[in-house]
Amino acid sequence: MANSLQDRAVSFADTHDLDADPAYRVLDLAAEVGEIAADAAKSSAYGADPDGLTIEPDEIGDALFSVLLVAHAVDVDAEDAFERALEKYERRLDETGHPGSDG
Repeated sequence: MANSLQDRAVSFADTHDLDADPAYRVLDLAAEVGEIAADAAKSSAYGADPDGLTIEPDEIGDALFSVLLVAHAVDVDAEDAFERALEKYERRLDETGHPGSDG
């Protein structure tokens, strides 16, 4: 899959010598998702003002970059994993009317 987002993320990391082991990649992803959660908590007054919710696009981009590198680090094709997730949610919706695993 030439020029996929995952390929672009890996190429960028390689070009800029951002090599890291999988465990570090997972920790980095957790930190990036934590930044999204912190933005959401602060901007919504910790849930008291849901209409005030704002998340910076850069934070979403950072998390996406991290998840793509995690996928690469553990030899998972991110696009294939995404397609499988969509199929799983579709199946759950068909079977239970709810996308969650707890129905």
